[in-house]
Amino acid sequence: MVAGLWDAALGKVPDQWKIMAAPALVFWAGAFLAWASSGRSRLSEVTAWLNGQSTIVHIATGLAAVTLLAVSFLVTRRLTAPVLRILEGYWPAWLASVAARRRRKFLELKMADNDAWLKLMREWESRAHGQQANLDTEQRAEQAEIAAQIRAELAKLEQRRRHRPVLDGELLPTRLGNILRAAETRPNHRYGLDAVVIWPRLWLVLPDLVRSELTGSRAALDASVSVVVWGAGFLAFTPWAWWATPVGLSVSMAAILWWAPTKAEVFAELVESAYDLYRWEVYRYLCWPLPIAPADEPSSGRALTQYLTRGSDQPKPKFTHDTVSEED
Repeated sequence: MVAGLWDAALGKVPDQWKIMAAPALVFWAGAFLAWASSGRSRLSEVTAWLNGQSTIVHIATGLAAVTLLAVSFLVTRRLTAPVLRILEGYWPAWLASVAARRRRKFLELKMADNDAWLKLMREWESRAHGQQANLDTEQRAEQAEIAAQIRAELAKLEQRRRHRPVLDGELLPTRLGNILRAAETRPNHRYGLDAVVIWPRLWLVLPDLVRSELTGSRAALDASVSVVVWGAGFLAFTPWAWWATPVGLSVSMAAILWWAPTKAEVFAELVESAYDLYRWEVYRYLCWPLPIAPADEPSSGRALTQYLTRGSDQPKPKFTHDTVSEED
């Protein structure tokens, strides 16, 4: 459902297609270069052939090139969703042992980062409560430098911890998968709101600017995933140019290890921010009573999720119809 929502959103925003179509232009430019470099006279032969053709042939050649570009782009766009699923770590059963090893690796990293974070926090608190009055200028400068280093390391650890799921059982076997899984599951842990149920409703009440930002970020993520497909496809030109293999592999690996996770982090931050800022709109439009205190919110969110999933014939909670103004 959520994946279909994004496909529909992207399909209605033509500007985002430009982001995803750019790799297609680069791909076919590289393919032409590989083909032309396979023979010394190929480029001159093509140029001479085109010079000898009529205007109609030139137009037909241009239309054929545009058609090839469009068809390859559409095929790659269709492949983006399944490739993203693979990059997230949703692998077939015959890779279960590999996935289990990868999850154990991420669990070890998670535990190590948690231990390091607790150790640094204790050190930070001890320094914050330490006595600075008896220190001279040089000692204070040294302590300030150490404190800055601790803050910087804490920030790095916080970033890594934010982009991993809260529960160990939610870990996936890839970094990209864990980034997106963390964004999907954290609203449930924090607010009691299940993403599968709540996100389509939240999307409908988000301001246009927020939806535009989310759509653009998701388009950038999909474009980075499509680069993996384009890079793998570039291997087909190896018979024409030996360098097609290292170029294709390098591009795909760069997208897998760096580009796609980076775009996923931005998208994940925006998704979480949408819940943080606009979750009350879902309560408001459903006339559901707002929780009184932060401690009450997880149970209220779970009750709302259950109501949307199964309905309810209970007398409580009472709807709050006054939360929707006449202007709406």
